[in-house]
Parts: sequence; structure tokens; C-alpha cells
Amino acid sequence: MMRKAAERTFENTWRRAGALLDLFSPDECQNYLSNAGYASI
Repeated sequence: MMRKAAERTFENTWRRAGALLDLFSPDECQNYLSNAGYASI
């Protein structure tokens, strides 16, 4: 998704990343982080 957007500036890259986060539910993000080993025990 980020590569397809092809943003050219740091500010626009972070703006795009923030917009993409709205595509995922909090539960989906929590599951991803837990499975990646980043969640606290």
C-alpha cells in the first residue's frame, strides 16, 4: 500500500501511513503485534 502510493516527502509518507492505519481495526493491530512478539505478557 505504501509503495503503491509512492509518496516523495517525509511528511506525506507519515500522512499516508496514518491514513492507512484507519483501514485496520484495533483488534487486528493487537493480534498482529502479539503474533510478531511485541505484545506484553
